[in-house]
Amino acid sequence: MKVLIMISRDDPETIYNAMRLANVGIKKGDEVSVFMLGKAVIFEKLPTDQFDFMEQINSFQGDFYV
Repeated sequence: MKVLIMISRDDPETIYNAMRLANVGIKKGDEVSVFMLGKAVIFEKLPTDQFDFMEQINSFQGDFYV
């Protein structure tokens, strides 16, 4: 199955959960693409102390667009 996840918020919890979903899809054999749009493009500047979304992003094996 082809899956597209679009993230447009700069909320660490939202990014974390969306990327967890993307990683589960990859593990299940789906073709997953993630697009960071709007406020989400500054994800690298957001705090990761409570929700380590960067770990999820770094382990993602699908297509990732900013």
